[in-house]
Amino acid sequence: MLDSTLYALSDATRRSILGRLAQKEHSVNEIAEPYDMSLAAVSKHLKVLEKADLIIKRKEGRSYKCRMNYAPLKEVEELIVEYKQFWEARFDELEDFLSKNKPKT
Repeated sequence: MLDSTLYALSDATRRSILGRLAQKEHSVNEIAEPYDMSLAAVSKHLKVLEKADLIIKRKEGRSYKCRMNYAPLKEVEELIVEYKQFWEARFDELEDFLSKNKPKT
């Protein structure tokens, strides 16, 4: 699931769509409106987001409404925190090493 989430987030258009859906629910046509691409192209982006479980689509009458699903982002957050802790520990070790091995002037 993490791979599909990161893949979905790797595209600027999909991140933009998610940003808009984080504000409120939109129909597919409303989502497509500001983009200079076909409705079919926007639908492909939505399929990627849906496959990654980042959006939830529901049928309302003859159209579909989409809203953001934040749950997959928790796994991404955990990965980022893990890497952050790893690198902070390495930088602390480097800082200790450099302070103990300062050249004498």
